[in-house]
Amino acid sequence: MDQSKMKRIKQVLVFITFDIIAILITYFIAILMFMVLEIPVDTNQMLYVLPGIIVFKIGVFALFGMYNMLVNHIGFEDVIKISVATAFTNISIVVFIWLSDMAFMYKSTYFFITIAEIFMFTLPRVANRIILYFKINWDWNKALGRRTLIIGAGSAGEAVLKEIYRNKDLNNMPMGFLDDDQTKIGSRLSGVKILGPLSSINTYIEEYKIEEIIIAINDFPNKKIREINQLIEKKNVRIKKMLSVAEFNEDSRPKIIDVRIEDLLNRQEISLDDQEISSFIKDEVVLVTGGGGSIGSELCRQIVKFGPKQLIIFDIYENNAYDIQQEILRNFKKEEKEIDLKVWIGSVYNYNRLEELFKTFKPTLVFHAAAYKHVPLMEDSAVEAVRTNVIGTYNCSSLSKKYKVKKFVLVSSDKAVRSTNIMGATKRYAELIIQDQQNGQTNTKFSAVRFGNVLGSNGSVIPLFKKQIEDGGPVTVTHPEITRYFMTIPEAVGLILQCGVFAQGREVFILDMGEPVKIIDLAEKMISLNGLKPYEDIKIEFSGLRPGEKLYEELLVNHDLKDQCKTGNDKIFIEKQRNVEADELAIDKITDELEGLSNEEIKSFVAGVIKTYNRNGNGND
Repeated sequence: MDQSKMKRIKQVLVFITFDIIAILITYFIAILMFMVLEIPVDTNQMLYVLPGIIVFKIGVFALFGMYNMLVNHIGFEDVIKISVATAFTNISIVVFIWLSDMAFMYKSTYFFITIAEIFMFTLPRVANRIILYFKINWDWNKALGRRTLIIGAGSAGEAVLKEIYRNKDLNNMPMGFLDDDQTKIGSRLSGVKILGPLSSINTYIEEYKIEEIIIAINDFPNKKIREINQLIEKKNVRIKKMLSVAEFNEDSRPKIIDVRIEDLLNRQEISLDDQEISSFIKDEVVLVTGGGGSIGSELCRQIVKFGPKQLIIFDIYENNAYDIQQEILRNFKKEEKEIDLKVWIGSVYNYNRLEELFKTFKPTLVFHAAAYKHVPLMEDSAVEAVRTNVIGTYNCSSLSKKYKVKKFVLVSSDKAVRSTNIMGATKRYAELIIQDQQNGQTNTKFSAVRFGNVLGSNGSVIPLFKKQIEDGGPVTVTHPEITRYFMTIPEAVGLILQCGVFAQGREVFILDMGEPVKIIDLAEKMISLNGLKPYEDIKIEFSGLRPGEKLYEELLVNHDLKDQCKTGNDKIFIEKQRNVEADELAIDKITDELEGLSNEEIKSFVAGVIKTYNRNGNGND
């Protein structure tokens, strides 16, 4: 039996004990009252009948659901249920006395007994709320925590309030609730006043000197979060939110987290067909190269949900691979499920190690996420970019072809489009390699997925800005006009899986990501989310475009072009590709000569293969 069931049984037994004691006390008081008033009562008969009364009452209370109540959330309806159940049992006893002529208690006494029992049955069930009320009004009025407004005066808001009280690490001092329900305004929820509607938030921020806002509404849409942020953007106020909880119960506690920058970007997330993805992944042997990275690890998290026969994680960095391995195993242990998970350490440019893996596990689906992706770093390490992004892709795709993998999906980048940096050029090189692999007789369907910047991934601007803000600034932006397309990590991985479903060979899947985001706007929003003022509390400095960096990324989908093929998802397109000949890729030559080439020589070599690579480009001309 699991701990939650044991805890529930223990709680039921505790309240049955409370109720038995309450019944004994009320009858003892009644008998004592008769003795004081010198009114005769048959105590011997009472002692004989009382155990039966107790059993009868406890049975009726169980039928009325008194032992299924959520004690921390008892309301007026529950008190009514206790009153009705108590009155029903006592009326039944009075009828029994009348019909049986048993005189163990005067019938009129049950009026007193009913009132006393209702009070004593209710008291232990509402004790937590009474204690909470006094502690809220005594402790918090003397606290030194952040002065806080809670948005949403419902069950979620009440749960957040209790979590604030229980969790001292939150260090909040609730000053009031905001709620648009006019019938609630002016009332109190667990001792905290419901001040007014959301539209008056700035008034209450000024009046109560608010330092933090917590959104306590289930499934609160990002559009509404953006509206709140716009209302208070000139205030030094942090915004947090409660993670959505379908239903609060005895064992659940709300998690209060910071509002993420992702919540404030004005873009719609891509909807995906989980049923199709499930059919695609289920019972397959899936290999994820680079499985410990930002994209690779999220791929692993999502893949295991769809029931693969086996998942193989392959990564050169043991710590990342170990972290995702342990995370998956912990989650499956919690859910009492099993997963066939293998983790191998190695590099995709080590052909022999990679072939050993293919021989051992014989994967049927391959997601190739192993790559170097840092644009400025790769400018000074072009040989390593080619070694992993080009030769690694060739090794992995060749072995997929040799061992008859069903589908091979390359994780590419928008920087592959008319690249001005070696990282993007090697990504385009990798795309051409899988085009070539599709030539001739093959059972494997090769495709690539190209998308923009991934929010929160290793090396992206968000972790950088976060650290700079924590350090007190300045936040560095390369150029005031620089823009980028963005998507979330789960969204990017969902896109990869969905494109794997669509793949029939030779496609480069691209995404309509909507409007680009100005990086300066991103920086300002992140500073504001931390309760600070941009340019005052945290300075923003412009450092200049880095080597190989564009001012504007290329559109992933150009709606003016007629050669974009549609898919089953209106946000995913296929970019038509030209035929690629093996000779033009010069794989043998680059493999043989790689170690003898300098950084600049390798860039020249890649430029000879990738004609759209402008190796001297910097910005948008």
